[in-house]
Amino acid sequence: MSGANSGDVQEKQHLADAKKEQNLIPGRRSHAGNLSLPEKKVQEAICVLLVELCERFTFFGIVCNMILFCTIRLGYRNYQAAIVNMCFVGTSMLTPVLAGWLAECLVGRIKLVCICMFLHFLGTALLPIVAFPFEDIYIDKRHILLHTLTKKEQKIVFYFALLTASLGIGGIRAIVCPLSAYNLEDYGPKELLSFFNWFYWLINLNSAVVFVSISYIQQSVARNLGFLIPFVSVLMAMITIHMVRGEMIYKPKTDSSLLTTFGVIASALKTCCMRYRYFSGGVANWLDHAKEYHGGRYSEIQVESTKSLARLFPLFAFQILYRTCIMQIPSGYYLQTMNSNLNFSGFVLPIAAMNVISIVPLLILVPILECINSCLFSSKGSGYSPTIYIVAGQLSAALSVMVAGFSEIHRKHFPQVEQTLSEEVLLVSSMPCFHLAPQYILLGVAEALVTPSCSLLSFWLVPERIRGISMHFLTLFNGAGCFMGAFFVQTAHMGTQGNWFPHLLHEGKLERFFFFLASLMMVNTLGFWIIAHRYSNLNQGYTSEFRRDLSGEKLLKDDKAIKHYGSVLDCSPIMSPVETT
Repeated sequence: MSGANSGDVQEKQHLADAKKEQNLIPGRRSHAGNLSLPEKKVQEAICVLLVELCERFTFFGIVCNMILFCTIRLGYRNYQAAIVNMCFVGTSMLTPVLAGWLAECLVGRIKLVCICMFLHFLGTALLPIVAFPFEDIYIDKRHILLHTLTKKEQKIVFYFALLTASLGIGGIRAIVCPLSAYNLEDYGPKELLSFFNWFYWLINLNSAVVFVSISYIQQSVARNLGFLIPFVSVLMAMITIHMVRGEMIYKPKTDSSLLTTFGVIASALKTCCMRYRYFSGGVANWLDHAKEYHGGRYSEIQVESTKSLARLFPLFAFQILYRTCIMQIPSGYYLQTMNSNLNFSGFVLPIAAMNVISIVPLLILVPILECINSCLFSSKGSGYSPTIYIVAGQLSAALSVMVAGFSEIHRKHFPQVEQTLSEEVLLVSSMPCFHLAPQYILLGVAEALVTPSCSLLSFWLVPERIRGISMHFLTLFNGAGCFMGAFFVQTAHMGTQGNWFPHLLHEGKLERFFFFLASLMMVNTLGFWIIAHRYSNLNQGYTSEFRRDLSGEKLLKDDKAIKHYGSVLDCSPIMSPVETT
C-alpha cells in the first residue's frame, strides 16, 4: 500500500510539474483565458507608455502657464512666481524617490499606487477650480456666484493642489513608470542611447501638443476646458487600475534599494570616524570600510555596487547648474515672452507656446543623431562615449542664457504698447516675441544632446542591480538644479533689491542675471570637460571588476564557512533587477 501511495504521489507531482511548465510556455493561453507572455509584455509596454504620456500631459498642463496665473490672479511678483514654478518642478522630481521608499518600507506598492492616483486627481481637480472659474450663472432668477474664494483662500487651495499633485506624480513615476518597466537589461550602449533618444523624443512631442493646446485653453475665453487636465488624470487612473488587476506593476529587488546605498555610505563614514582613518590607511577606498571584513555590515557586492555609483557623482553634480539653465524656459524666458509683443497677424500667441520653439530642435535632431550614433558605434565599437554630446550641450545651454541677456537689452529698446493677457491690460515691449527664438532653440539643442547621453552613462556604467538607483540619483541632482534655480532667483532679487530680477522688466536689469548664470555655466562646462575622460570608454564598465569582486566575495564566504562551521554558506544568485508582483 505504501508503494502504491508513493506512486500516486509521484504521479501527481509529475502532473503538477507538467502543468506548471505548460503555463510557462510562450504563446500558450491558460484555461482561465490569461494572455500569453509575449502578449502580456506588449500590453504592459503600451499601458506604461500611455500612463507616462498622461502623466506628462497633466504635468506640463500645470506648469505651462503657472507664472501667468501667479502674477495676474494671485498678485505675485515675478520672482515669486518663478520660484513657485521651479519649486513645483523640483518637488515633482524628488517625490519619486520618496514614493519609492514608502512603497518599499511602509505602505506597499499597490496601496501606494491607489493613494497617489487619488492625490493626483485631487490636485489636478482643485487647480482648474482655483485658476479657471466658471462664469456667474442664474438659476430661477437667483444669481449664483460660483467663484467666491478670497485671495488668501485661493493661495491655500493652490498650494495644497500643487502639493497633492506633486505627490501623486512622484508615486506614478516611481511605481507605475520606472525605467525597469521597459526591460532594458539586455541592451547594449548603442541600443540604450537609441532608446533614450526616442523616449525623450516622444515625451517632448507630447509636451509640444500640451504647450500649444493647454496654454491656448488657459489663456482664451474657453477656460472651462481647462478641466481637460483632471479628465486625463482620470483616464490615467483607469489605465493604472487595469495594470494593477493584470499584475503589470513592476517591483524592484529589495536588496538593491536606495536605503542600502545610503546605508553603505553612512556605515563607511561611521567606521572611518571611529577609527580616525578617514580617506587613507589600510583600505583602497573609503567606502571599503562598510564591508563586513573591514568592520562594516554590508556585503562585498553591495559595497562595490555603491562604489561604482559613487564614481558617477561628479557627472551628476555637473548636471545641477545645467538643469538650472533649462529651468529658465518656464521662468526667466517665460517672463521675457510675457513682456514682449505676442500679436501675430491679429492672433494673440499663447505665451507657453513659445516653448514649442525649444522642442522643435529636439524633434529634428533625434533622427539625425540616430544616424550619427550608428556610424560612430559601428566604426569605434563600444569604446565610443557620448561625453562629447554632454560638453556640446552644456556649451549650448551657456550660449542660450548669454543670448537671453542680449535679447533682454534688445527688447528694452522697443517702445511699450498695451497688451491684454487673461483679461488684464499690461504694458509690454513692442518687440515681436519671435526675436527670442534663438535662445529657445539653443536650449532645445542642449536638451537633445545632454539628457539622453547623461541617461545612458547613468544607466550603463553601473551594475544591473542598481541601475534604477543610479537613475534615481540623476533625478535627485536634476531636482536639486531646480531648487538651485529658485535659490539664485531669490538671492538675485534680495541682493540687488529687485534690480536683477525685477517685477517690471523695463525698469530692471534682468540681463545681468542671465549674464551671471551664463558665466557660471561656462565654468561648469569647462569643469565637466576636464573630468569627461572618466566616462570616455563605455567598454571599460563595471563588468569585469564587478565579476572579480563577486568571485572574491564567494571565496571569502566559503573560507569563513570552512573555518568556523565546516560548511558552505548559501550564496543567492544575482537576479534580474526587476520582477513582477
